[in-house]
Amino acid sequence: MPDSPLPVRDTLSEIARMLPNDASLEDVQYHLYVRQQIEAGLADDAEGRLIDTDEMRKRLTVHKRKNGNQR
Repeated sequence: MPDSPLPVRDTLSEIARMLPNDASLEDVQYHLYVRQQIEAGLADDAEGRLIDTDEMRKRLTVHKRKNGNQR
């Protein structure tokens, strides 16, 4: 996947080339959705909007303690 998002037509062409001839419209929608989510995640990462697993675990532990769920 490239560093910057492809123009829509190029993305559609790329997806069409990789799908089998008998692909359904649902297959196309799925691959477009996945591509969109990956690009959104990469953008979030580039903008520093992600946290790592250890930080998330710490936050969940604090949240559980605040709400009385010690599990």
